[in-house]
Amino acid sequence: MTSGPTAAPAGGGGLRRAGMLALVVLLSLAALAGGLAAALGPQAALGLLGLGGGNPAAEAAAGQATDADAAPGDSHAAGHTDGHGAAAGPAPLTLMPFDEIIVNVTDVTATGRRTSRFLKLDAVLVYDETVDGAGHVAARQVYMRDAFQDYLRQLTVRDLQGSAGLYDLKSELLRRARAISGSEAPSEILISDLIIQ
Repeated sequence: MTSGPTAAPAGGGGLRRAGMLALVVLLSLAALAGGLAAALGPQAALGLLGLGGGNPAAEAAAGQATDADAAPGDSHAAGHTDGHGAAAGPAPLTLMPFDEIIVNVTDVTATGRRTSRFLKLDAVLVYDETVDGAGHVAARQVYMRDAFQDYLRQLTVRDLQGSAGLYDLKSELLRRARAISGSEAPSEILISDLIIQ
């Protein structure tokens, strides 16, 4: 009789390891499915996995084929057209460019001294003419430019750094454009040049 430690059965550790591996694989697949659902939307993710949901592009093509099969004189066809055979799409957006704006902004030097720098901005306002109050947008362009200049003069160079600074700038200019026009017609501010010297 030996009093040494007894050896564990060789198969017990392997089963535990295989179970852990299966658990890790299942959790990874669940995380992948969740990521797909978040990125593509639940219906598209299910369609990609072959569990339904359909293909949005195929459904759109099928919808167009159904519209083409409708009688030419049928005014109650599923797809609305503009009378020329083309489907009515989203309303076109109007671009309203502003003259370049040059203002002084504050900067802090490496020694901590405040200094003034020039900011040059070329911007375009995008607005939807079909929204109520859109007629006021072009008429109030001068007032928008004035409000933009007032806002830009308050900024520092640090306020404009990085993509967050650009996002904040566009958001604030859009907010002011909507307030001055008195409508939600302004939908976006496009910046073609933003130079600080």
